[in-house]
Amino acid sequence: MSTSQPIRKVEEIEALKHYFLYDKPSLRNYAMVCLGINSALRISDLLSLDWADVYNFAEGRFLTHISTIEQKTGKPTQIALNRNALEALTVYKDSLPDLKKTDCLFPGRNGHKPLSRSQAFRLLQSAGQALHFEHEISCHTLRKTFGYHAWRAGVHPVVLMNIFNHSSFQVTKRYLGIEQDDKDQVFLDVNL
Repeated sequence: MSTSQPIRKVEEIEALKHYFLYDKPSLRNYAMVCLGINSALRISDLLSLDWADVYNFAEGRFLTHISTIEQKTGKPTQIALNRNALEALTVYKDSLPDLKKTDCLFPGRNGHKPLSRSQAFRLLQSAGQALHFEHEISCHTLRKTFGYHAWRAGVHPVVLMNIFNHSSFQVTKRYLGIEQDDKDQVFLDVNL
């Protein structure tokens, strides 16, 4: 079984978002990808969100943070919603009539239950294949992509370890595929 990899190229992230926005339009899938890549939530936590977790219906505005209890660890977490996540959620929300705060953020086919993890996996895998990505993508790819690009942008390793609940930066490096990137760079630099 292969380990999921982050999407390393920003162009591929944009291609994935474009795929669900224009090529195979689904604002639900588009918002799921944008929020997944920008929140580092596990797919189980992402799919369990309701609209009230991201939108204040009384004030008619999006929340600044998602506050949730991680299903895997049982730990509370708070995630700031950045501009890209908010833009995707806004486009998605504007397309939905008669929205209620108890509605699933990412509903499945029947509309009353959340999208299943297996369906989310199939949607992402199908998009990755259609876009001819080098590595297969999975639900976990979204979380890893966030971490990979945060690390590349200079986020301190301790912060990433905390976000992912890892015991060491070695675990985080392996998780994000950074260890292999480091090895690859040695072979590319030693060009005899």
